[in-house]
Amino acid sequence: QVQLVESGGGLVQAGGSLRLSCAASRSIFSISIMGWYRQAPGKQRELVAAITSGGSTNYADSVKGRFTISRDNAKNTVFLQMNSLKPEDTAVYYCNAKSGLFDNWGQGTQVTVSS
Repeated sequence: QVQLVESGGGLVQAGGSLRLSCAASRSIFSISIMGWYRQAPGKQRELVAAITSGGSTNYADSVKGRFTISRDNAKNTVFLQMNSLKPEDTAVYYCNAKSGLFDNWGQGTQVTVSS
């Protein structure tokens, strides 16, 4: 198991940037997949971006070219750099850690993009 704490959310104008952080309670070096998901009001939770232990990345089509996921194994932290933000990016963003043994979530951080 691993505890995850997100930070970095907030209110930003359209076109602006935010950087989300996900701090893990232990080493993430061996965790198979670290991901960022989001859930807007009245909508299902959706995958935004994911990164494997080997560094491969995957993005939702709606954020490709604007968001970048990265992991710093030495700091046990995963980041989501979000540029060119749009009002439709408004949601609660959750960090997720998946391995063969667990599937853990953080508490979420609110991102609000004003038009």
